[in-house]
Amino acid sequence: MTTKALITGASSGIGEAYADRLARRGRDLILVARNAARLETLAARLRAEAGVSVEILPADLGRADDLARVEAMLRDDETIDMLVNNAGVAGEGPFADADPAFLTGLINLNVLAVTRLAAAIAPRLVANGAGAIINLASVTALMPDGFTAVYPATKAFVLALTEALQVELGAKGVRVQAVLPGITRTAIWDQEQLSQIPAEMVMEVGEMVDAALAGLDQGEGVTIPALPDARDFDAYLAARAALRPNLSHRHAADRYRS
Repeated sequence: MTTKALITGASSGIGEAYADRLARRGRDLILVARNAARLETLAARLRAEAGVSVEILPADLGRADDLARVEAMLRDDETIDMLVNNAGVAGEGPFADADPAFLTGLINLNVLAVTRLAAAIAPRLVANGAGAIINLASVTALMPDGFTAVYPATKAFVLALTEALQVELGAKGVRVQAVLPGITRTAIWDQEQLSQIPAEMVMEVGEMVDAALAGLDQGEGVTIPALPDARDFDAYLAARAALRPNLSHRHAADRYRS
């Protein structure tokens, strides 16, 4: 049986790069995004250049009915064995000036859709003892004080969700990876913003996705494409784990007791 990867946010940027790289690996694809015309243009190119089957599913994952259609496909299509949870949005600006409707849409796309799509495919992958879920997070998940307020919070959720799924689903043969890009040259950033950032901090999207897939091939649970030494992240995890034995006790710590 030929297997497929379903990629959300596939019409441009990181999602488009995943589609290109997976197609060149011989993967059949299902591409999901709002812009049907861009999806069809990309699909036609990949069919011609890589010789793979490419379906398109125009959908706005911020809409309940569209999200439900994609969930149904993930639940029911036995050929889908990889989900690339890439669709997302940023750009909320200062929290005190935030538009509540925009924040709701951001959370719905970055958190709700990611969770429900992963939940839709997980039972089949567990039953088969194989497959992969790739969740696109962000390095801002590790430094919420260095960006806006809500976007890093949503990406911290994605990271925590992924780590939990690694424990639950990994034991049953399912690979679950979180990818934490730094600043990547995509449409999230306009040219004026990028011009104000040192060039050595901005990664090209193709290089970022190549690194993410290399991390998946190497069995990484969390891939940070720009991080020079993976031992630094290991040290972070070790420091966090060291807190664990003392995070829940019968009594409050002495410093809180008179």
